[in-house]
Amino acid sequence: MQYFLVGHSTEFLPIDAYRFGPSTGAGLLVLGGVHGNEPEGTELAEMLRAELMKSFDFPFPVLLIPRFNPEGLSRGSRLNSRGVDLNRNLPTKDWQASAFSPKYPPGECPASEPETKALLRLFEAQEVFAAMSLHSFGRPLMNTNGDCELWARAIQECNDYAIEESMGYPTPGCLGTYLGIERARPTITYELRRGMPIQEIREQHLPAMMAALEYWKGKQ
Repeated sequence: MQYFLVGHSTEFLPIDAYRFGPSTGAGLLVLGGVHGNEPEGTELAEMLRAELMKSFDFPFPVLLIPRFNPEGLSRGSRLNSRGVDLNRNLPTKDWQASAFSPKYPPGECPASEPETKALLRLFEAQEVFAAMSLHSFGRPLMNTNGDCELWARAIQECNDYAIEESMGYPTPGCLGTYLGIERARPTITYELRRGMPIQEIREQHLPAMMAALEYWKGKQ
């Protein structure tokens, strides 16, 4: 495992990242903690980190960012300290200055936030062939963007979650659009059930994450 610093938040909190596996080649990104009021995603990302530290047997790099929004996580807030939803702030073609709901403020312009800028710098430095973004929601599901059907079905064998191409409401400026649709990098927004106990996350979703990685063996 190699630790590296992706960047800093508005309040200069570190955005920590971990690379497992080869130092070169396209990697699989696992992003947790995008929304600070969804700690289940961060818990799962940290469980995955601990598991990969025990044993890593994949021919491609895995890039893991467990706490992408450290300010939101410290406050239990969906937003960063500037009141921006980081999953509406990416510079997508469908980015909008007006939010679908006050819950999802997109920022003053695309990539206005230091967290977003840090992620974009990572994409410039490191090719990503697929991504998973770990969240939680009242209705658990896997939201797919890009060519994800077979990948999602391999994961579904572990979690029995619904696979859906839409969240049911507009999500301009999101990672799924930026990577999955506009750059043809399969992207799954993995929505755990909100409030799920840690032990249940470990028993059900850590195996699902390992299945997500296993799927790409021999395909990269």
